[in-house]
Amino acid sequence: MKKNLGAAPMIFPQPVLILATYDENGTTNAMNAAWGGIVGNDKIIIELASHKTTDNIMNRKAFTVSIGDKEHMLACDYVGIVSGNKVPDKMEKAGFTTTKSEFVDAPVINELPVALECELIKVLEGSMYFAKIVNIVADESVLSDEGKITLSKFFPITYDPSEHGYYVLGERVGNAFKDGAKLK
Repeated sequence: MKKNLGAAPMIFPQPVLILATYDENGTTNAMNAAWGGIVGNDKIIIELASHKTTDNIMNRKAFTVSIGDKEHMLACDYVGIVSGNKVPDKMEKAGFTTTKSEFVDAPVINELPVALECELIKVLEGSMYFAKIVNIVADESVLSDEGKITLSKFFPITYDPSEHGYYVLGERVGNAFKDGAKLK
């Protein structure tokens, strides 16, 4: 029997999104954002409360979204629990270094293997940051021989909003747009 749990952000897997920005002085900042996802082919929307990162996004109209991975789970969690307003060297403490994006006015975190480079389109309802993905940059270590990101080499973590845990995605269990054809 199913049980009603009420309205809550319980969608699985929930990616661990690490947003990186520059402030007015060009200093890098990053934060862990739990509530976000892809919209269509080249857009992303992320729900954010007021943070140093949101101020930076509004000033620069750009940010990057890296995907947290198993190897950097501690650093990804750290940038989500420490404010850049209170800890100005939090990137250094997290062990993150950055390179300026070639496509937007925002930093790419070198240690995280996949990043979406985004331009702000607008803020909806005061806290939903809607952006265009202008490029995806990926470390060669997570690419297949065909040059695509592969989960056989990339180990993103997901956030469990129910029990507040981080998990690594599991094994491949099927082939999208193919296996279901057996039921035709």
